[in-house]
Amino acid sequence: MQYDVIIIGAGHNGLTTAAYLARAGRNVLMLERRDIVGGCAVTEEVDPELAPGCRVSTASYIASMLRPTIIKDLKLGSYGLKMVACDPGVQAAFDDGDVVGWWSDEDRMRAELSRVAPHDIHTFFETEEELKKLAAYLQPFFLESPPDLNAKGLDKISQAWRLYRRFGGIKSDEVSGLLRFLTGSLGEFLDQRFESDKLKRLILSNSLYGKHGGPYQPGTAMGLLFHLLSGGDSEQQAWQGHVIGGMGAITQAMKSACEDLGVEIRTGASVTQVNVANGTATGVTLDGGDVIDAKVVVSNADPKRTFLGLVESNELSAEFRRDIANIRMNGPAGKVNFVLSEEPQVNGMPVDRSKPQRSLFTLIPSLREAEDNYNACQRGDIPERLWVDCVLASNVDDTLAPEGRHMLTCFVQYLPYELRDGNWDTQREPLGNRVTELISRFAPNVPASVVARRVITPPDLEAQFGITEGNIFHGDISLEQMFFMRPLPKWSQYKTPVDGLYLCGAGTHPGGGVTGAPGYNAAKAILRAR
Repeated sequence: MQYDVIIIGAGHNGLTTAAYLARAGRNVLMLERRDIVGGCAVTEEVDPELAPGCRVSTASYIASMLRPTIIKDLKLGSYGLKMVACDPGVQAAFDDGDVVGWWSDEDRMRAELSRVAPHDIHTFFETEEELKKLAAYLQPFFLESPPDLNAKGLDKISQAWRLYRRFGGIKSDEVSGLLRFLTGSLGEFLDQRFESDKLKRLILSNSLYGKHGGPYQPGTAMGLLFHLLSGGDSEQQAWQGHVIGGMGAITQAMKSACEDLGVEIRTGASVTQVNVANGTATGVTLDGGDVIDAKVVVSNADPKRTFLGLVESNELSAEFRRDIANIRMNGPAGKVNFVLSEEPQVNGMPVDRSKPQRSLFTLIPSLREAEDNYNACQRGDIPERLWVDCVLASNVDDTLAPEGRHMLTCFVQYLPYELRDGNWDTQREPLGNRVTELISRFAPNVPASVVARRVITPPDLEAQFGITEGNIFHGDISLEQMFFMRPLPKWSQYKTPVDGLYLCGAGTHPGGGVTGAPGYNAAKAILRAR
């Protein structure tokens, strides 16, 4: 049987592409090498033997920019998707026993700032308003292809008109502000605007996840804008949410939507090659040797895995392969997931915080320490003062674990993909020990309450989820690898040098995070072309 479309990889972007293509009447087959769909957005047991029934979002762990359009179009709510807003959206625990939250309610945020940053209150709200306005200019580009620098004729005019509509009303000071945030240093921006170290660290804690570069590196201010894009059912700016059932509930809802639309999904089906004849994709070959034909092949894998692993080298130019190989990957992050016998008792956590409000606590270094962490990571060293973001998901979602068990998932920023000394096989558990020890400084009851633990290093992310060098974004989120530069300037429109082969993953515009936007845009590009 020949399919209209084969999609390689059933991550959330692949599922999104499949659903929209099936809605348009295409006969779609999805092939996933793992036994479950979801890619990095999955909910799994930490340790089935030591802690049966205790589940956590293995890799991605908080929903923020999942596009409301996709939620509505695919009717994900009808398939069980439920998200609960995080409030505070960010919460930092400090060495002096203080806990500071970033609240959505202005009055509550003012009260928090009056305690830790009284001289920064006016500047904080002024800055937040400025950032939201600038982020709103970027918002529309998420669900459309980036500007095509190679467009000609009427297409070129159309591109110019689209940009004019998006930016025609922008003021001169907003232009300079947008450029400053896209190219500037987060650390310098915070130092210039704010006095309070705690406020600066609170803002830092939500701005550089999974990104290369310390806070004083050029281009790191971009994170301030990206985390103010909208999300959730109501398209609220800066929205972040817990997903009931873990992040896997998103992709399970997408899977159900796809199946109801007629998509055939095969798990345990590893693709070893994209078959090409006369410069055109004709289908794929599976690990066992089976060949499946299709008119179109769409890869949800990252660009390096796709072009350097699945397509024969003689089907691509040496220049193209070199440019793909030069995409910056080597993911700088890992995870440590815990099953605990009791809730962490965080030093200084206000007694009036509800269980959901106690579900977040980031152990954030200072700006200078974060810069040192990144430099150590670049040398292949594990930083001395780790940066750990902790989410106690079971405080919001009691479906994740039986009574008496608590699920803590920890994102660890600035870990080297390759260690200068030793290797991750020997350093995996020592990293877990260091994360546990750091948490114990802020929540002393945690070490004795650990029932089970799973440490996931950058190479583990690569091995388990098939993301090259463990990069959760399929390529660094930096200006030179964003918008019409992603994955490459000549190939930013989801199509590739192989006719009939497309990309739909996070390695394309607009990048990483569980947004569904790359998959949506890829589907639209395919339908326009075919």
